[in-house]
Amino acid sequence: MYISDELIDRFIKEDVPYLDLTTLVLGISSQKGTIQFFSREDAVLCGTEEVAKIFNKLNIQVTKTCPSGTLIKKNEIFIEGKGNAEDLHTAWKVSQNILDYSSGIATKTKILVDKASKINPNLHVITTRKVIPGTKDLSIKAVVAGGGFSHRLGLSETVLIFKQHLNFLGGTDELIKILESVKSKVCEKKIIAEVENIDEAIKLCKCGIDGLQFDKIPYDELKKYVDILKNINPSIVILAAGGINESNIEEYAKTGVNAIVTTSVYYAKAIDIGCKITKDIASN
Repeated sequence: MYISDELIDRFIKEDVPYLDLTTLVLGISSQKGTIQFFSREDAVLCGTEEVAKIFNKLNIQVTKTCPSGTLIKKNEIFIEGKGNAEDLHTAWKVSQNILDYSSGIATKTKILVDKASKINPNLHVITTRKVIPGTKDLSIKAVVAGGGFSHRLGLSETVLIFKQHLNFLGGTDELIKILESVKSKVCEKKIIAEVENIDEAIKLCKCGIDGLQFDKIPYDELKKYVDILKNINPSIVILAAGGINESNIEEYAKTGVNAIVTTSVYYAKAIDIGCKITKDIASN
């Protein structure tokens, strides 16, 4: 995934607006050293490509790196670089923050993906656009690194009709009246609607909607809904959303839905990434 240099520069500037005052007053800025990052726990790695960009911008030579998506073990060194003490300390925290956050999302995503695929190998975990503001680029990359996909990258991408839209149309019956017209305007895309009950879902299913999303429906009830709707239209796409996490995803995977939609991974616990910066023996 492409992460712009502009974003990388912003990350660095946010942490170091002018200079590293500590290394300056200690008089160690120009001494040569090595920086190493490792994990204090098993994890799915994410963010090393961005850290490598930070290293390059700060004249740190990358001497070792593992790609995002790598399964790393506790205490395994996964990225290393050499440079001046000032540059190494400038790179330290901004790099650690990216790795902590991104690897946390990637690791939790993989847990969900593994649990879901154990029940149904063709069932995918997809994530909402309810990301923490300012973190979208890293969040999406981390989800992909963990084996997930994005549900919607933005409003311009897909047609997903909510109750809030229906309030302006006048309800489900009014949507049905214009459904063919809507489909013709975006004939290369699927039309998905979120529904609150099975009666509403059946109406839309019979009228040719491409897909339905159920939010916060208990999994035992959802299983019945899926059976009814697939009997009407075997090719309809059915999504389960709302409150799905590692504690219940296997039960939702058994319902027969096509995909599971979640926001929970964005709030994953950060992976405990460690950093070691040492002076090179040959440095004066």
